[in-house]
Amino acid sequence: MLQDRVAFVTGSTRGIGWATAEAFAAHGAILVLNGRSDAAALDARVADLRQRFGVECSGIFGDVSDPAVVKEAYRTIFGRHRRLDVLVNNAGILDDALLGMVSLESAQRTFAVNAMSVLLNMQAGSRLMMRGGSGSIINLSSIIGTHGNAGQVAYGGSKAAVIGMSLSAAKELAAANVRVNVVAPGFIDTEMARSLPPAKFEERVHSIKMGRIGTPAEVANVILFLASGLSSYVTGQVIGVDGGMLI
Repeated sequence: MLQDRVAFVTGSTRGIGWATAEAFAAHGAILVLNGRSDAAALDARVADLRQRFGVECSGIFGDVSDPAVVKEAYRTIFGRHRRLDVLVNNAGILDDALLGMVSLESAQRTFAVNAMSVLLNMQAGSRLMMRGGSGSIINLSSIIGTHGNAGQVAYGGSKAAVIGMSLSAAKELAAANVRVNVVAPGFIDTEMARSLPPAKFEERVHSIKMGRIGTPAEVANVILFLASGLSSYVTGQVIGVDGGMLI
């Protein structure tokens, strides 16, 4: 499905990013992974995909909200592969706080990682895609970005920004055959979800009409669809992967 297509997945050492990397590798993609907190863990993930799937895979360590890191990342991708076919903007952070308790530092960091990194990577990634005549950009938002949630003003705002940027970019890039879409997960079984107190965890699960938490692989499968030729006429869309969650 992605045989020999070059794909860059940010924040891809765990959770949804890692599940996406595995799905892409299973379908023959040439992968560029990214992580910012543990270089050894990134190297281990690269080695794992190479061994299990026999694909070409490399890693770029660094914070993709840093313009210098992003510039060097795409210089590396171009130098190594001469093109980019798929970009998945998955890197993100969550720092919950009620409106009156949101610190300036926390808000700035949340928007930098969750929103500005998407802008920076779309700018650089789309340039490479346009050189090749096509491409697919998939940006990760959240059900909090589409519906809001108490205690998540900064996070929700940053994820809503991802949607606004994506819909505008889709209109700009469609003529160049570069598609831009958004995936908005609900409550997904990641380290972030498991860090919630047990009572809050159960409350979230009970709000899901399908009666269970989603898996990273279920989100990754939607991302795979948007990255592949199966979605060749799909752009400017926001797809919820939430099991009918109500918030």
